[in-house]
Amino acid sequence: MRFIRLLFLVLLAIILVAVALANRGLVTLSAFPANLGQYLGGQWSINLPLFLVIFVAFALGMLAGLVWEYLREAHIRREARRRSAQIARLEGEVGHLRDRHAAPRDDVLAILDQPKPAKGESKPATGANLPAPR
Repeated sequence: MRFIRLLFLVLLAIILVAVALANRGLVTLSAFPANLGQYLGGQWSINLPLFLVIFVAFALGMLAGLVWEYLREAHIRREARRRSAQIARLEGEVGHLRDRHAAPRDDVLAILDQPKPAKGESKPATGANLPAPR
């Protein structure tokens, strides 16, 4: 897996260098269309190599997609946190109930909870007063 990751990074670097070498020409990047910037004062354009414009646009697009997905999935994360807290609360309640009801406090319930005798074996429950056989 490490080799595949390294191979992917090397191929990506080669592709990026090839794009940069193929697009070295200068382009003018303007903030406002058709000389609108001159009415606001100052120079609102800059000359940059084309590959830099491409890379920055790609990085900004990736960042915008990351933020968009983070905001889109916020309700899913909120629901997961709520359900996780609910599960923890219910597991604690079940554990408490198991501890509290581990042993029956009533003799009748203790007799009822005893395992049934095997087939053909008739053994009276302990503590039972049965009449003597005749």
